[in-house]
Amino acid sequence: MESRGYLFFLLQGLVFAALATSAFSQLSPNYYDYSCPNALSTIKSVVEAAVQKEHRMGASLLRLHFHDCFVNGCDGSVLLDSTSSIDSEKNAAANFQSARGFEVVDDIKKAVDQACGKPVVSCADILAVAARDSVVALGGPSW
Repeated sequence: MESRGYLFFLLQGLVFAALATSAFSQLSPNYYDYSCPNALSTIKSVVEAAVQKEHRMGASLLRLHFHDCFVNGCDGSVLLDSTSSIDSEKNAAANFQSARGFEVVDDIKKAVDQACGKPVVSCADILAVAARDSVVALGGPSW
């Protein structure tokens, strides 16, 4: 009987820990307001220019974000180049010769780093915001 009480107590602790962790780990739309106030506007302007130049780029950026998130979460790993020691997602069968827009993300990263004065914004965040802004640039909903 004592072990049941212990298990119940342990289960309550695990549930509480899971809820507390998720409650305080919410994303914030103004996360970069202090560290790089121009980050989002910089991403938006580069995305708008890329979509204006080639309309299909909006869909390509959204697809690139999907492919990044589909494998092990949204971590920017789809942007990594292969080396002698790793095979990157960029060259995976599902992405090779099909995922595109890498050069636009590179342009965004350069522009954001310049606007911030240093590398502050993660590639994963750049990819997520670029996907959002590409949908908006093509007339989709804004959030």
